[in-house]
Amino acid sequence: MSHDLKDTATSITRPATIYDVAKRAGVSHQTVTRVLRDYPGIRPATRERVTEALSALDYRPNLTARLLTTGEGRRIAAFTHELHQYGPSKVLQGATTIARDAGYWLDVVTLNVSNPDEISRAIDTMRQPDLAGILALSSTDEMTRAFEAAEFGVPAVINAEERLHPNRGTAKPTLMEEILGHLITLGHRDFLHIAGPRSWTAARNRRRDFRGAAEMLGVRTADMTEGDWSAESGYRATINYLDSHPRSGSRVGITAIVAANDQMALGAILALSEAGIRIPHDVSVTGMDDIPDAAFFRPPLTTMRLDPEAQGRTACARLLSKINQDISFESVDAEPQLIVRASTGQAPQR
Repeated sequence: MSHDLKDTATSITRPATIYDVAKRAGVSHQTVTRVLRDYPGIRPATRERVTEALSALDYRPNLTARLLTTGEGRRIAAFTHELHQYGPSKVLQGATTIARDAGYWLDVVTLNVSNPDEISRAIDTMRQPDLAGILALSSTDEMTRAFEAAEFGVPAVINAEERLHPNRGTAKPTLMEEILGHLITLGHRDFLHIAGPRSWTAARNRRRDFRGAAEMLGVRTADMTEGDWSAESGYRATINYLDSHPRSGSRVGITAIVAANDQMALGAILALSEAGIRIPHDVSVTGMDDIPDAAFFRPPLTTMRLDPEAQGRTACARLLSKINQDISFESVDAEPQLIVRASTGQAPQR
């Protein structure tokens, strides 16, 4: 029997079914199913005709039907929060890439960080036959504790942002050591650190890193204040510092501001500029993360380039290895890199 592949394929405007494949190959739909499941005992000529028809019709197996017959899930629930923040959004982006490459898809569930009880309700909502696993992405202590107390019922990985201290246990300088080291070579000794919120593990690590680096490098003063990661909080923190410390014209007690992220550095730059303090002539400013806009601040921001996407990739790869031991990934993380721009310069002479 002769079949015209082109005519058969173009006559189908909907997705091809196994019945279309069976008709094209001249076999029963049961035979097509056996070929798809790689059953033994099928004659080579029959298998070849079915394979040819599958390719010609661009057949895609019905995932729902496959899940009902095999119990295999291809969906991952990714629980996260604060997606307006740069770090969590990039972690999720990295996880999504790895899941997609492995043939899974992520359902993103954004939780209210102030209401950990949402977690159990969210798990109940997402628990469907096709749920393969849960990726719990946490940036705060409250969410980490809630995740650790949860009963997921499927393979799960809890990823707490920057839970481990960067570079600890290695000969490499910590992130703040690199930033302060850069500023010290420019003659700076008096710093203000605008820290992130205490409940965030990343903020706590950066705060501790700043204190340790200041002590090790022999910084004379290391004042500290706190923001909430937003540019507004960096602005307010800087205004409060200027209002509470004596100054003479553009001269203030500090010569550099080290912000725990780029957004708070942006707010600090505005506050200094409004006060008539020139950057970097009077005060230098640094950030951390190297968000895409950092190079377009005025002045462009000196910052530490991090790779939160790598954290998401690694977390998702760990989950996939729990779901399917045949899946493996080689994690290639970008090393943190100090990006020097125009917001830092020589310290003013005292």
